[in-house]
Amino acid sequence: MARNPVAQTAFGPMVLAAVEQNEPAGRRLVDDDLAELFLPASLRWLVAATRWGPARRLMIRGSEFTGPGLWVNMACRKHFIDDRLKEALDDIDAVVILGAGLDTRAYRLTRQVKIPVFEVDQPVNIAMKAKTVRRVLGELPLSVRLVALDFEQDDLLTALAEHGYRTDYRAFFVCEGVTQYLTEGGVRRTLEGLRAAAPGSRLVFTYVHRDFIDGSNRYGTRTLYRNTRQRHQLWQFGLQPDEVAGFIADYGWRLVEQAGPDEFVQRYVEPTGRKLPASQLEWSAYAEKT
Repeated sequence: MARNPVAQTAFGPMVLAAVEQNEPAGRRLVDDDLAELFLPASLRWLVAATRWGPARRLMIRGSEFTGPGLWVNMACRKHFIDDRLKEALDDIDAVVILGAGLDTRAYRLTRQVKIPVFEVDQPVNIAMKAKTVRRVLGELPLSVRLVALDFEQDDLLTALAEHGYRTDYRAFFVCEGVTQYLTEGGVRRTLEGLRAAAPGSRLVFTYVHRDFIDGSNRYGTRTLYRNTRQRHQLWQFGLQPDEVAGFIADYGWRLVEQAGPDEFVQRYVEPTGRKLPASQLEWSAYAEKT
């Protein structure tokens, strides 16, 4: 198991997705039938315990102590991204998943289409992903390429090109749960690498509010702030919703939509009949290359 503290964060969102899969179909916030299989054995045992409803509800309530509302945010951002990707499939030539971790999106996508999918992450996570895919699927699908790089140091476009990416691809870029772990320089370096994306390409990314990063608003969670800012400095970058359009416009992207907690609850939580809150801390944004 990776010792890199940022790399370790790959497990949490997939545990959440796997636990949600144990909800009845009409009550799930996200559908991911591969999530549990992609987890290491110790976490698969934990997820298996949540097939019992009371244990599942206890885990979800327990998550509120660390980050009130973030269970909904993390589950619904996956749903939001999957919806945007599904809508765009007929208009894109490739998918690029930045900070892929143990995310299963690439492997669920191969069931529908055979376009190239590039999974980009730190070398330690790419090695873990390759091993996991071989364990679960036997081999890496031909349409999926694993790309190892350091977002703070390496050139994204060069790394992608070495694995077959072409700048004339209309690509769908996913950057889920990543930007807060980078410095502002790392975020700008990544966007600079995407400047050459073909017109019509799409970008969906998540971000945390900058006032959490600077400590002026803890969003009701001292524990999360202590863990991500005071003890380990894991989270380094944030934006405010009214800054997003201008920030990405500098790199040739037009903001199409932002989804915050109110939208997530209305779109995804209320139809399930579940009574779960969402946090103002994290938002999702969707953009198109001009």
